[in-house]
Amino acid sequence: MKMDQPKILIVDDEVNLLESLGDLLSKKGYDVATANDGLEALGRLDSEPFQVMIADLRMPGMTGLELLEKVNSQFPDTSVLILTAYGTIKSAVTAVRMGAYDYICKPFMPEEILTAITNILEQKRLFHEYEYEFEKLIGKHPSMREVYKLISQVSKTNCTVLILGESGTGKELAAYAIHHNSDRRSKPFIKVSCAALPEGVLESELFGHERGAFTNAYYRRKGRFELAHGGTLLLDEIGDMPMATQVKLLRVLQEREFERVGGNQTIKVDVRIVATTNRDLATAVSEQQFREDLYYRLSVVPIHLPPLRERKGDIPLLIGHFLKKFGEKDRMKVSNLSKDALSLLMAYDWPGNVRELENAIERAVVLSKGDTIVPDYLPRHIRDTSGGGISLWLRSRSLREAERQLLSWVLERTDWNIKKAANILKISRGTLYSKIKKLDLRDPRR
Repeated sequence: MKMDQPKILIVDDEVNLLESLGDLLSKKGYDVATANDGLEALGRLDSEPFQVMIADLRMPGMTGLELLEKVNSQFPDTSVLILTAYGTIKSAVTAVRMGAYDYICKPFMPEEILTAITNILEQKRLFHEYEYEFEKLIGKHPSMREVYKLISQVSKTNCTVLILGESGTGKELAAYAIHHNSDRRSKPFIKVSCAALPEGVLESELFGHERGAFTNAYYRRKGRFELAHGGTLLLDEIGDMPMATQVKLLRVLQEREFERVGGNQTIKVDVRIVATTNRDLATAVSEQQFREDLYYRLSVVPIHLPPLRERKGDIPLLIGHFLKKFGEKDRMKVSNLSKDALSLLMAYDWPGNVRELENAIERAVVLSKGDTIVPDYLPRHIRDTSGGGISLWLRSRSLREAERQLLSWVLERTDWNIKKAANILKISRGTLYSKIKKLDLRDPRR
């Protein structure tokens, strides 16, 4: 889980250039490897990841353009910087159109290479932040990328949004992300829990009350709608809102006005509503536990946050984030995780979702006596076979289900690179293709 220095692969048939450029980049702190031709470069890339590849256009055997095409196809996370002689600038421009980051003409100054690499890595950092982390939501699973996309789209509007998901999936973080990326970001973000308060108290919290409206109402009090004027109001766990309060909420959504409890003055507000729930509201409507008209008013744009068990490939990303968070908070030097501990965390189904994982990592950081978390520091119900460890995980599934889960996880971790996945699983590519077809596994990007 430790962060390494950026890895750079230099590909050129000129030995002197490989040595001089390699020395320059190594002295600047980069982890450098070299290859004399395209085939050797592909072999290097197949065995370990590189953030940047610097390649000459003219090489024996495979040309720089041919190498670029294969790298774009097989190793999309590697950015390519092209080296070219003056007479091949036209081909270098073609390379940029094919997806190379840029080209540099020979002979070049060291500053040109260093500046280009710095720019590439900064671009990767910004892209990584968007791809893997949106506000405080973390994950690169396709379902999370869809969440990021929807948040970006709805943030530009004032429509009502309903965020669905199990407890601990990050619904409140998603609601704040909508507010923070909207034109209302400088205005209040107010939240109220619909599940924590009884009916009468909830109405007072939402709409406020006048002096003398009820016992102990000694003064006029503004409600959350007034406090959120111009901004966003988060109605947390709206599925637990009493039916009588639902009627009054519906009026506010339709007319943008209300009266305080015990008052006659009509108050108009400009508030954007974001609601969250861990309940199936469609079922609640059919069981007459939630108003159908309110349901349709709220779910103009529904956003579903997936449970952690459905995106287990994101667990290492989340662990890295929490290790950094709690390490800085508690001034602990825990920065790594043993393979056995990671295996237990990957096997567990996380009924409490991301919140439960966060608590488990915080506990492990506090208890850890070194810089590495081992199974002993994890909660007992995660590491014990009787409470959620690997043995229970396997016993609770059929052989087909366990095999499907394992293959899905490895394919996702390797971005569906069949060769890499087959190597990890220690089976042939043909066998892997056969199992993918048999288990009806599909690349989510297609």
